[in-house]
Amino acid sequence: MTLELALVAAASFVAGLVDSIVGGGGLILLPSLFAAYPGVVPATLLGTSKCAGVWGTAMAAFHYSRRVDLQWRWLMPAALAALIGAFCGAWTVTQVDPTFLRKLLPVLLFAVLMYTLFNRNLGLHHAPSRGPRSTTVIAMGIGVVIGWYDGFFGPGTGSFFIFLLVRLLGFDFLNASAAAKVLNVTTNVAALTLLASQGHVWWQVGLTLAVANVIGSVVGTHLAVRHGASLVRRVFLVVVSALILKTTYDAFMQ
Repeated sequence: MTLELALVAAASFVAGLVDSIVGGGGLILLPSLFAAYPGVVPATLLGTSKCAGVWGTAMAAFHYSRRVDLQWRWLMPAALAALIGAFCGAWTVTQVDPTFLRKLLPVLLFAVLMYTLFNRNLGLHHAPSRGPRSTTVIAMGIGVVIGWYDGFFGPGTGSFFIFLLVRLLGFDFLNASAAAKVLNVTTNVAALTLLASQGHVWWQVGLTLAVANVIGSVVGTHLAVRHGASLVRRVFLVVVSALILKTTYDAFMQ
């Protein structure tokens, strides 16, 4: 194993750990790939990152499903909506330049951060606030909108899934994170399928990173389930803060 691959594998482990708790693993892995392989086409590095991340997210979803009571009655329609949304977003990005979102994204993330900080009990108690039909409809709406966003632009997808499930459906952060993993698997599959069909996946690197990402996701899921919603909330606030700094830099300082 080369030094570059060893370093990005370590980054993939950390990304899998963080991503399994609140999302945002791409914030760690993708910059590491760009730093380690500056001569590789950006789309290929993005596809390689998705190749690693989709396995880690799927493993996290599997482990959550064994320890958290996932409600598949509404979750499966929402996952299908997220898949359709992600494909539509990927198609949209071939028609429209997504750079207009760069300056809007830090503002949206800052609003999410402030709302969570000023509502200290938000997401600490699991108290679903909707009936079965309303939950399904709202979850499908969340799936298609955030799925479209993930296919079109991407940063912060997991955090947006979690926040909306907490805010609109009354979930705690642990249950929202578990459900978000299932939704995020479908959007990652859509993105990976599109990129792979265009030859933008570096498989020999991506599969190595996938192993590290899966190990990280197992560790992260264990921590989340063991320490509950309060840990997930704290990590959520840290990741959203990091996303604000990163997206602000990308939008206004480059």
